[in-house]
Amino acid sequence: MRSQREILGACQVIYFTPEDLDLVRGDPTIRRDFLDRLLVLRTPRLAGVISDYERVVKQRNALLKTRSGAAALAPWNEQLVALGANLVSERIALITLLNPEVARNYAQLNEVKPATISYKSSTEGLSGDKVKNLEILQQRLEEVQYQEIERGVSLVGPHRDDLYLQLSTFPVKGYASHGESWSIALSLRLGAFDLLRKEGAEPILILDDVFAELDNSRRAQLLNAATIAQQTIITSAVAEDLPASLQARRYFVTPGKVASK
Repeated sequence: MRSQREILGACQVIYFTPEDLDLVRGDPTIRRDFLDRLLVLRTPRLAGVISDYERVVKQRNALLKTRSGAAALAPWNEQLVALGANLVSERIALITLLNPEVARNYAQLNEVKPATISYKSSTEGLSGDKVKNLEILQQRLEEVQYQEIERGVSLVGPHRDDLYLQLSTFPVKGYASHGESWSIALSLRLGAFDLLRKEGAEPILILDDVFAELDNSRRAQLLNAATIAQQTIITSAVAEDLPASLQARRYFVTPGKVASK
């Protein structure tokens, strides 16, 4: 295996941690990584596409910083367009499938405002059509070529896109309350879990020290997923943070010792 992503594809794991609030409040890099990891869980071969695209962007940026001309950039432009068009279409197709799962999980948390997710691209007109994406990305690259050389950075491609999170007609980031933000983060993870199961997989569910951060309704939603999963691993620094109704084999870890109770 060439990368961590390929390992993820071989072992399907959905995890939820306190840091998942960054899925809502963090920068687009975190949300793109969430999408791309889920892509690889569903289709492991896409690990190569994503890695190759990142390599092309890195190499292309290095050339742009040296103010290389169009001739030097041409082969990298071709690869960026081909890989980028593929990656965008795969992300959009994934979001189409994931959106109803996220919306359903969010509604089950007794939240009133409907939640939706969509693809927000820095390039207008991109869709699930790879051929059209090729044409659009190629045209856009030609339009911004001199700006890229001036700034020394690639301005076009899926590395500049985002997963757009919405409540009713408002963006989640900057609008949602703390509780609503947790609900969205939880719904993204559980939506991914449900999507994988619908497609015939049985992912491992890892809940890493999250119950202390959640209220009763969100704890119940996580517990429901834990009972459905064939294998669930739950960690907590404080035993009392785990719901009393949780039926599981418990291990207590102390320095140099693991005990089952």
